[in-house]
Amino acid sequence: MDVLEAIRRRRSIRAYTNEEVSEEDIEKLMDAAMWAPSAGNIQPWEFVIVRDAGIKRKLSTAALDQRFIEEAPVVIVVCANEARSGRRYDQRGRTLYCLQDTAAATQNILLTAYALGLGTCWIGAFHEEGVKKALNAPTGMSPVAIIPVGHPAEKPEAPPKRSKGEIVHYESF
Repeated sequence: MDVLEAIRRRRSIRAYTNEEVSEEDIEKLMDAAMWAPSAGNIQPWEFVIVRDAGIKRKLSTAALDQRFIEEAPVVIVVCANEARSGRRYDQRGRTLYCLQDTAAATQNILLTAYALGLGTCWIGAFHEEGVKKALNAPTGMSPVAIIPVGHPAEKPEAPPKRSKGEIVHYESF
């Protein structure tokens, strides 16, 4: 699949069939995530694969009661190891680079899932402490994204996008 096609056609999916997601597909998603770029090749990401219904329920509750999270067969929580980035880049590593790096890994997961025929949704609206507690996350590990993964049971229309004329500037604003 052409990468531009995947970028244009991928949608946020909030309804899933009951079909399981194979371990092979999960491995492909993790492989794609691992190949994301990262500042200084630090690779500050950690991924928690969740299939357990009880943990998915806790994640759903922490994510402002977005119940479709617990309905997905698999949930991937992308976390940033702040200390890992901070060792080389101090405060900027802890507060920016680890977020940029995990965002790149998240996008790789979303695009690869689409290419595999899977649906995902990038969720950033959640109470961080609730997610940490649900995952028993160690100190310094910050959840950045919750990604439900499953076979899509919906096909949303493309959302409107701002025109290039509104967002692209040359040389200065």
